[in-house]
Amino acid sequence: MKAPYFVEILARNGDVLHRHKVAELPIRIGRAYDNEIILDDAHSAASHAIVETDQHNQVILRDLGSKNGTIHKGRRQTSITLDGNTVVRLGHTRLRVRPSDFPVAAEIADTTMHSWEGATPATIGLVLIAVFSCLETWLSDVEPFALIRYLLVLASSLAAGLLWAGVWALANRLFGSHARLGRHLFILGSALAVVGLWRGGSAVLAYAWSAESLTRYGNLVTLAIACAMIFFHLITIKPHHPRRFLIATTVMLLAGSGLVVLSNLQSAGRASDELYMSVLLPPEVRHSDNRSVDQFLANAARLQAGVDAARAHAVKDGADNDDGDGEEDGGGD
Repeated sequence: MKAPYFVEILARNGDVLHRHKVAELPIRIGRAYDNEIILDDAHSAASHAIVETDQHNQVILRDLGSKNGTIHKGRRQTSITLDGNTVVRLGHTRLRVRPSDFPVAAEIADTTMHSWEGATPATIGLVLIAVFSCLETWLSDVEPFALIRYLLVLASSLAAGLLWAGVWALANRLFGSHARLGRHLFILGSALAVVGLWRGGSAVLAYAWSAESLTRYGNLVTLAIACAMIFFHLITIKPHHPRRFLIATTVMLLAGSGLVVLSNLQSAGRASDELYMSVLLPPEVRHSDNRSVDQFLANAARLQAGVDAARAHAVKDGADNDDGDGEEDGGGD
């Protein structure tokens, strides 16, 4: 290992927090001010460890009798041979020592879309959020038009969108290199636009082709869109871990879908969100074959027969229970 040496303080995920250059060995490490590397860690000793060479001219880190010790691979060690990749823990501080001739990894291909930053994605995201919120309000509005109502919806939706994107931008700044607020706004706006298209499109298709499952289980698709949005937020922060984030969001989707189905079963006795398709559109939208009045009446008669049979069975069971109670009372008398 060739001088000078670099002592790197590491985060839990392995990222370098600080890098200190030391001209030669030995290197004393601890909280005291007479050390070459001063640790701002109350769990480390004043003179915690020293980096030096042993009799075989290998660079080692030797513990100086600290109370909390020096930990390597989960075990307390008094002396550890360093090879440049060896990570040790002194108190709560993780560090490694590398020489000036330590080989660095090959350059990583830049996957960041530098051209898709700043005002352009932010503006598009805010416009999508505004259009989605106003359109949702208009479609569900049953009262006379009032401008103030739409302005309040617009202001609240934009504020909520900025808050959501701001939280992700803060995480991007803490765990990445830039905040990328504009891109996070674009991701949110795009997700809301996809949700709006899905709701409108699924309602039309369900009504046109009698595909009621599109509306009965529509919330599961909305949940999938939300998980996809979170996935894109995460890979914006850490673009080199897509597989890890894909697994995490898939688990989130499966868990959320299970909770939605269980909630429906508990509250309504069915797995679907609604019993009947609640969206009615003009007859011109229908493309499936219409059923005749005779078919409708026949289906209604079968339904009534089933209800009558179930009611008669319930009445019979109730009468049998009453007779059983009477016999027991009579036997007691």
